[in-house]
Parts: sequence; structure tokens; C-alpha cells
Amino acid sequence: MSTFDPAERNKSLPARVTAVLYRISQAMNHLLRARGEAAGLSPAQIQALLFLRYARPGVRTIGGLAARLGATYATTSGVADALERKQLLKRQPLPEDRRTVTLQLTAKGRHEAESVEDVLSEVEAAIASLPEAEQEALQRAAQAIVLRLQAAGHVRVYEMCWGCRFFQRDAHPEDPRGPHHCAFVDAPLPEEETVFECPDFVPASV
Repeated sequence: MSTFDPAERNKSLPARVTAVLYRISQAMNHLLRARGEAAGLSPAQIQALLFLRYARPGVRTIGGLAARLGATYATTSGVADALERKQLLKRQPLPEDRRTVTLQLTAKGRHEAESVEDVLSEVEAAIASLPEAEQEALQRAAQAIVLRLQAAGHVRVYEMCWGCRFFQRDAHPEDPRGPHHCAFVDAPLPEEETVFECPDFVPASV
């Protein structure tokens, strides 16, 4: 059992690794706060901008953003309101269902999202300094941990369609709605949407 007590933690390798991962998460939070202070944005606002830049169109809603932030609907609405006041996003109805209000980045919002994309570059640089074999081992181990946490409902994985079990490539190439197919929503999938991150992603190997 993991604990914050150093004496107890040092008795267990998994507990020591957990402590290391916790320190890395602290570093990431620090980087987000520092970049946010420089840009006049909160860490949640930075994450919201990046979510709206890369998430597939159908989940760019308050509900979708709340799931990504792990926050309540009310808290997420506050984040969206703040970004709207800064003219970084706008609300507009989903074309195919005008009852659903989506969150869209403005030109200013896209520029701001681009400016904060490298917020975790120091962490990436630290990983890049490791030998390639260690980087690959770290990736495999981290992916296994994430999948375990995902199965337990503690994390929601957002990835692109191409590695997803629900993705069917070139299922109907002549369909004007899209040449591919998403079995999760049972609908055609346009090529351009396959490069967005999706919360319904399940690895094809699972």
C-alpha cells in the first residue's frame, strides 16, 4: 500500500515509483502554473485551450471539457466563461443538432493555444536525455499503468482514431460523409477527423 510516509515508502519498490510519478506530476503542474501566470491563464484554461484545439468536434462541449479536466459541470462552465470573456472561445450550436452548444476556439484562441503547446517541453527534454532503450521501456511501463488506471475509471485516455479498435479504415470510400467508419458511434468518419483526439478511444490491441 502506497503512503506519503518516507519511512514506509522506502520499504516498497512500487511505492517508491509512485512517489517518483507524483513528483513528475508536481513538476507538470508547476510548469502549467508558471506558463499560465506568464500568459494570464489558469492551468485549467491552458488545458481547455489545448483540448479545444485537438479533441474531435463532437466532444467540444462543456460536458466533454469537464470529462477532460476531471471537473464539475459548474466549474468547467466557469473556465469556458473566462475564456469567452478573453475572446479565446465562442459558443455555437452543433450544425447537426442545434440543441447542443459547442465550444470553438476563435482565431485569437487558436493563436494562444499554439503559444502554450510547448508547456511540458522540459519534461520531454528530460525523457529525451535517457538512452532510447530506457525511453521505450518507460513508455511501455507508463502505458500499462495508464491502461490499469483507465480500466479502474481514474483516467480517460484521448488518442487518435488510427490505433483504436473502433476505427475501420476505408470502410465506405465512396460515402461523401467520410471514407472511414467509427464502430463506437456507428457512423462514417471524415479523414480530417481521424487526427483529432477522442475520449472513446480503446487501443486496438485490447
